[in-house]
Amino acid sequence: MDPVKAILVFVATLFFVLSPLMSGGFSGFEPGQFPIPQDDPPVQPAGYAFGIWGLIYVWLMISAGMGLFQRAKDETWEPARLPLILSLAPGAAWIGVAQLSPLWASVLLWWMLAMALWALARTPFTDRWTLQAPVAVYAGWLTAASWVAVGLLGGGYGLFFGPVVWALIALAGALVTGALVLLALDRAPEYGGALIWALVGVIVANATTTPIVAFAAIAGAVLIGLLTVRAAT
Repeated sequence: MDPVKAILVFVATLFFVLSPLMSGGFSGFEPGQFPIPQDDPPVQPAGYAFGIWGLIYVWLMISAGMGLFQRAKDETWEPARLPLILSLAPGAAWIGVAQLSPLWASVLLWWMLAMALWALARTPFTDRWTLQAPVAVYAGWLTAASWVAVGLLGGGYGLFFGPVVWALIALAGALVTGALVLLALDRAPEYGGALIWALVGVIVANATTTPIVAFAAIAGAVLIGLLTVRAAT
């Protein structure tokens, strides 16, 4: 088995993890980046929820190191490597793109999500905690982030509805996507855990300001929670 892909996964992961340092970091889209400024949009989780990126970065780096130094020629790791490279390598540029254009950043997010889900589907049942689990958490958070981007674009560009309706649309999209992934895989409960983390962040952000969004997020968290328990058993 050629170890080149293991090396490329490691390099792509390293640049992905270092990207916040190289680009000055990212604390969310600026309200003025949209034609209709998005101040405290209901679709966006509370700020603390973004702390999950620390876990994602560390876990992906551990996985890439394990893949290179312990599993470089392991054929069970090979199928997930190409989609991981295709997700993480462009992802290293995501913060820079987001600072310039929410629209193109959203397109890139969806690409990263598609590749991450492809990688997750191709992870082996072995080495769960060093391959499947970190990819699952990464893909779960990207699922939430991609739909948050849809809600922000819809509200920010004034497409048909206001920010509250777009928040509900984004929640519905995230729940359908998450449910389909969990049902199709019937494993990787860490994917559901990351999505629930995002939903709780939405609940916290809207509990006192936009109750309808908070209630929708609560219902979604319950649904994803049940499917996550199913995937874990």
